[in-house]
Amino acid sequence: MIAKLSKFLTLALATGFGIGLYAPFAPGTFGSLPGLVLVFLMSYLSVPLQIGFCVLLALFAVFVCGKAEKYLGIKDDGRIAADEWMLLPIAFIAIPLFELPLYKIILMFGVVRLIDILKPWPCKSLQSIKGGLGIVIDDFVANIYSLVVNIFIWKTTLLG
Repeated sequence: MIAKLSKFLTLALATGFGIGLYAPFAPGTFGSLPGLVLVFLMSYLSVPLQIGFCVLLALFAVFVCGKAEKYLGIKDDGRIAADEWMLLPIAFIAIPLFELPLYKIILMFGVVRLIDILKPWPCKSLQSIKGGLGIVIDDFVANIYSLVVNIFIWKTTLLG
């Protein structure tokens, strides 16, 4: 009974609460959506706590994705979205979301998705790493790139 519950909870987290299973297309984009809740919750924290929160989420994502990959039996299964939604907050560290209009937040979310889809160096090659780390590390790096772009968007557009 506990094993079944553990598997159910792991797959629920790994698939973005089922979104990765049922998304009609772009499961990574749809699977990222639960991460927006984390992004807004994180914005109430100080920057050092935001960084710590993101590190903990990334480590937890490695665990969840690794377990889900074993359960599903497919390397980096497209239905696994925990790497998308659990790491999304990285791309918003230190950005005061509540000061921004909605269109800028949507633009920043689009930046995250575009960089994840394009997988700039070394993201694509990092996917060859086995297990949960291989599923998560490319998204970790992509979200760092996204953070740099998002801070640029925030700093340059906040003035006008």
